[in-house]
Amino acid sequence: MNHLPLRSTDSPARREFIRRLMGMSMAPAMRSVAPGVSVLFAGGAVAAGAPATAASTRAGADYGRLLILIELKGGNDGLNTLVPFADPAYASLRPRIAQRREELVHVSEREGLHPSLAALQPLWQGGELALIRGVGYPRPNLSHFRSIEIWDTASASEQYIAQGWVARAFAAHPVPRTFAADGVVIGNGEAGPLSGGGRVVTLVSTEQFLRQARLAASGRARGGRALEHVLKVEDDITQAASTLGGAGLLKTQMPDGPFGDAVRNAVQVLAGHGNVAALRLTLNGFDTHQNQAGIHANLLRQLGDGLAALKRALIELGRWDSTLIMTYAEFGRRAQENGSNGTDHGTASVHFALGGKVKGGLYGEAPRLDRLDDGNLVHAVDFRSLYATALQRWWGIEPATVLGGRFPPLDLLNT
Repeated sequence: MNHLPLRSTDSPARREFIRRLMGMSMAPAMRSVAPGVSVLFAGGAVAAGAPATAASTRAGADYGRLLILIELKGGNDGLNTLVPFADPAYASLRPRIAQRREELVHVSEREGLHPSLAALQPLWQGGELALIRGVGYPRPNLSHFRSIEIWDTASASEQYIAQGWVARAFAAHPVPRTFAADGVVIGNGEAGPLSGGGRVVTLVSTEQFLRQARLAASGRARGGRALEHVLKVEDDITQAASTLGGAGLLKTQMPDGPFGDAVRNAVQVLAGHGNVAALRLTLNGFDTHQNQAGIHANLLRQLGDGLAALKRALIELGRWDSTLIMTYAEFGRRAQENGSNGTDHGTASVHFALGGKVKGGLYGEAPRLDRLDDGNLVHAVDFRSLYATALQRWWGIEPATVLGGRFPPLDLLNT
């Protein structure tokens, strides 16, 4: 792409900003525009700033209901997250890393949460936490890269789709332009389920995002169509900043650690005067091939404490009843521990859904440790049924139009 001339009155910072953007292909992708801040150039049916087509304006999506997706990156060990302590095979398969029954947060006579998730006990007791067991998909792939691609795009194991499943929902049912953004991705440069379309921004911190917005608003340049596209992206950044940047001080204290920081940034976004339809947060580090016990305990403590703080903040903002939080990961871990006091790539795992409208309880099936498939757990719930639940029961979108097939939603929401 040829560089277009810039007016001599532009500031150096402005020229550098335009130069970075104009030197990049306009193909749908995540483009960095400043350290810690990126803009997802739209692709597919609905482009950022482009008028929605007739096919994309079908009514029915209730984006006043917020969806928060939390990726447990690396593949969380479900057996040590929701522990089947009453199954003698559990301790037999894991003589060194099995969790002690007496230390667990018991959720039934046979299962208990890892003690590091103690902060979630009030949500469980209040009926606002659903534990979905055995989540996976047929013919599982044990590659990090490929399996998370399957989860992000809601594809079959042998199917390749370029656009994320949430982005497809936005393309079929556009988010109102009055919203600050369609979605915000926090703490990870990859948009995952939101990739390939819509007005999606990624940020490490809201402060960096606001600084970038001030740069975008520092001047205006005019040129050809390509430059007009860049300027429209700048407008989206500036609009998002103007509505997300009015966050007041909240009383909720956030926990320390990377996930606590991600939750803090998410709350800052929500505390602004604007609105978004979806947030995606990431907690890294779940690829626990060795010395799992301490690493996993720390990660689950961050997750539990962060989710508990997120609930308190959402209550303070008056958003708890209108928010659905769901976890996901590329896979679980093998049932048997390895020789390095860890676990290797596996298949099905447990995932969480929580919110003011969630019907708490156990869903799916307890892991069948006596019926392993080449050492791996057999899935009981297709992960696309979780997505169908969010699409149909939460947003009011027909799941088949997004997922390309019919997957029964789970009855875990009071709607």
